[in-house]
Amino acid sequence: MKKLTLLILILGVLSSHLTAQEDLVYQKPPKEILELADFERAPSLSMDSKRTKMLFSYRNTYKTLAQLAEKEMRLAGLRINPKTNISSTVTYSNNLKYKLFDEIEAKQVQGLPENAQISNLSWSPDETKVAFTNTTGTGVELWYFDFETGMATRLTEANLNANMGNPYTWFRDGSAFLVRILPEDKPALIDAAQAIPTGPTVSVSEQGQKAQNRTYQDLLQNATDEANFETLITSELYKVDLSGNKLLWKSKDLYAGESFSPDGSYVLIRTIHRPYSYIVPYYRFPVETSVYDINGTLVSKFDDKPLEEVLPKGFMATSPGKRNISWRFDRPATLYWVEALDKGDPDVKVDFRDEIFEVSAPFTGQPLSLAKIINRFNGVAWGSETTAILYDNWWNTRNTKVYLFDPSNPQQSPVILSDRNYQDVYSDPGSFDMKRNEYGRYILNIDGDKAYLIGEGFTEKGQFPFVDEVDLKTKVTKRLYQSGYTDKKLEIISIMDVKRGEYLVSIQSPTEYPNYYVLNTKKRIAPMPVTHFDNPFKSIVNIHKEVVKYKRPDGVELTGTLYLPAGYDMQKKEKLPMIMWAYPTEYKDKASAGQNTTNPNEFIYPYYGSPIYWVTRGYAILDDAAFPIVGEGDAEPNDTFIEQLVANGKAAIDAIDSMGYIDKNRVAVGGHSYGAFMTANLLTHSDLFAAGIARSGAYNRTLTPFGFQAEERNYWEAPDVYNAMSPFMHADKMKHPLLLIHGGDDNNSGTFTMQSERYFNALKGFGAPARLVILPKESHGYAAKESVLHVLWEQDQWLEKYVKNKK
Repeated sequence: MKKLTLLILILGVLSSHLTAQEDLVYQKPPKEILELADFERAPSLSMDSKRTKMLFSYRNTYKTLAQLAEKEMRLAGLRINPKTNISSTVTYSNNLKYKLFDEIEAKQVQGLPENAQISNLSWSPDETKVAFTNTTGTGVELWYFDFETGMATRLTEANLNANMGNPYTWFRDGSAFLVRILPEDKPALIDAAQAIPTGPTVSVSEQGQKAQNRTYQDLLQNATDEANFETLITSELYKVDLSGNKLLWKSKDLYAGESFSPDGSYVLIRTIHRPYSYIVPYYRFPVETSVYDINGTLVSKFDDKPLEEVLPKGFMATSPGKRNISWRFDRPATLYWVEALDKGDPDVKVDFRDEIFEVSAPFTGQPLSLAKIINRFNGVAWGSETTAILYDNWWNTRNTKVYLFDPSNPQQSPVILSDRNYQDVYSDPGSFDMKRNEYGRYILNIDGDKAYLIGEGFTEKGQFPFVDEVDLKTKVTKRLYQSGYTDKKLEIISIMDVKRGEYLVSIQSPTEYPNYYVLNTKKRIAPMPVTHFDNPFKSIVNIHKEVVKYKRPDGVELTGTLYLPAGYDMQKKEKLPMIMWAYPTEYKDKASAGQNTTNPNEFIYPYYGSPIYWVTRGYAILDDAAFPIVGEGDAEPNDTFIEQLVANGKAAIDAIDSMGYIDKNRVAVGGHSYGAFMTANLLTHSDLFAAGIARSGAYNRTLTPFGFQAEERNYWEAPDVYNAMSPFMHADKMKHPLLLIHGGDDNNSGTFTMQSERYFNALKGFGAPARLVILPKESHGYAAKESVLHVLWEQDQWLEKYVKNKK
């Protein structure tokens, strides 16, 4: 047996060719599932800052397989359609409508292109217009919509370069755009399949120079890739006005980002340059950050960041030198940035990890130190000359701090407003409300000495969102409003008028689609509806939903959302088959692991990855079952991963069984990505489940040797942990049926398609009951309608055979 196991391990390291056992055309699931899966998606909503205008964008529920099959190039972590010069993963809108805030019916935007493929929406600085791109069969165009006229207007030919994201930026006065446009002399792409190599590809590792990186996908591999990367990323910058007139603003380069100063006088531009890397994506390539004036004249070569191939180990490692270079939103033209006081090495013992600096135009003066923080920088909210908020965090301790500091007085140390475990949701003080200033940027909503916090409001008794007033001088907090809803879920979107007690909120229930309302907390009136989206899932309005609470043997509190079929007699309690769906999460303390973050009043939304469809097929569903993996003190969560995984699964089954609803012998488990990894391990190391469904997972942790999920140790530091956690290493123990599904072009770090292929080969080698389904052209998540419906069919067939009708 040992020799056979060794042979399987060796085969797992080699490439394998899978011989198809059956040739299937795409199938559709049963009508009960199809009715839920084939629905019309409600539009997305965008509003101006004053809540006077609303823009609705509509899109198809799914892409088509033909769209996914369009040509794609994968370079330096990017996936690009080389014909249209935009990311091949973009999800487009196909229509736009608009209305004023107090109107009921939305009006159609006139003049839109035929067969529109809309993306990159952006409001103008004065919020009277919205710009967007439209992708045609040959490229990307720039358009804008004017609320006053109700018309959409095309400004450019299909020659924008959107390969690095949004290809345009509004000028501050709203009269024009800075646009990335493909050079007219753009060279032809090299066909890598036809190109004759000029020599071998060589990578070098120098003595003592460590480069411990996660397992990235779509990296550069040779000189041909480098040349094609440059061809696809190179743009010229043009100024394009609202009449479509264009003027060359800056000659061609590898532009990676442009942002205007708040007053519009300067432009911060990032460009990529050589040397490139074959082991990290483009966002760790060398970058030069420069400042130009409004006419495109160089003001300052502000920073030149080297290649980031080698970083200190750990999640909180970072590169030395300037990072997070950006504009202060509360000042006309001041840059700020962060530098690591520990030189980026998290193992260095220091009192402060990061320091924040600033410099004002013309950006040549002595940098001013604004503040030092204890953990790694995690953001800043600017307010005024004397008020700003800093955020930091540290991974190993799960600690996060919120600081109040005075940018005008660097000698005054920041005051810690909040110091907590960020996984402790019950102690979350909320997020500061923001408002749009005279520069069109979002800053702290401050009234005198008062600022405002909007909190999600999770408690032991349920979720009750709130608004708090914070006195920035005394640090005293006063509660202005807290939701009392117990039969609906309310979410506070923003403060409209704090003195009048008006808030923009979203309200939903299990059968009410989420809609926006104006809530007045000082008048005894019902919330006033702003949108009127209908429920597209009428067939499941009568199913039963509840959040169940239970414990595992070590006392950790667990929860899950239970669904029972419509009409189920909860007195007779017919024993149903059950599907459990979950995703493990690592914690450093049991108290945080046991907190409930599930609201029973959330709308029941059967998106493609949900198991809720099978409530129409006579199954009980336990969705989002809590699977905490806890490592307290010096212990790491994954040291006891398998034991905790099994304990979580058993506790869930026992809890629902004790309610009398299920047949313990007919329980399936499933999950996506890390949930798939969980599923394979549960089927391998327990007899709790009749069968499993594992989608787009990773099963051999030696193929992700420098960490995965929250695991920072590399394989050579913790080989026993990596091996114990890898279901591939225990393929000889698998006896339960496992359905493996994977996108044929998975783009997620670590979950290469070969993970499922090689795991299936190992299972097949030992005669384990398994089925492997590779979805052509699909990435980590599945997008094509044909693929999604076929996945639902595969899962239904598997569940009917091995769970519902188990003998």
